[in-house]
Amino acid sequence: MRRYREHVGYALEDAARVLECDRSKISRIETGQRGIRPKELRELLTEYGVPESDQAALVAIASRGSQRGWWHPYAGSFSEAYLDYVIMESIASEIMAYEAQLVPDLLQTEDYARAIAAAEPGYATGGQREDAVEAMEVRRQGVLTGTPSGSSGSSGRRLWVILGEGALHQAVGGPGVLAGQIRHLVQLSVVYVEALSGGVYLESQADVARYIRAFALLRASALSVADSVRLLRDLGGLA
Repeated sequence: MRRYREHVGYALEDAARVLECDRSKISRIETGQRGIRPKELRELLTEYGVPESDQAALVAIASRGSQRGWWHPYAGSFSEAYLDYVIMESIASEIMAYEAQLVPDLLQTEDYARAIAAAEPGYATGGQREDAVEAMEVRRQGVLTGTPSGSSGSSGRRLWVILGEGALHQAVGGPGVLAGQIRHLVQLSVVYVEALSGGVYLESQADVARYIRAFALLRASALSVADSVRLLRDLGGLA
């Protein structure tokens, strides 16, 4: 919020006049010391000239306490940062993902996801692990096949995945689980590339633009869909 305000050259007093409040309220909102009602948030964002798509993402996060999206029953199993991410993902029109060592969660089979959850030390109980796997199934349904019940997101979004070849050799859950995962990838015709590591949560427009350019270069370097499927079939022992 501070970045949007400063981008248009507004002081705290200017933003306060929009909401007809004192400047300390704006300051506390920007530093996370207090929340903001969706109506007030939209008023500020509109005044700042923020695009409608960005407004929708920020309002979704601000409303998460009362919003009954698909994630609501599983909120206790997510960190706050991850919850913010899946809320934004639910309203995204396009998702771009890169993974070097593991199959991305949106493309995981249930057995593969269960093996990942079993190795995750952050879950204190088996119930938390089951909730995490179930949440992943619901999330995958929403992204790959349409909007799950109770979500405010839109269907028909595009998913781009670049997968490092190393992920296809990590025997997560054992050979049988990996073979099932590879068969699933063949059905989805995933493109892979062997280079570039790392992934971060980006916010500034410059960083996002830089990431999109890097992703475009990766996509240009990746095998074609046909060659990727051929590789996957070879690794999975499929005819």
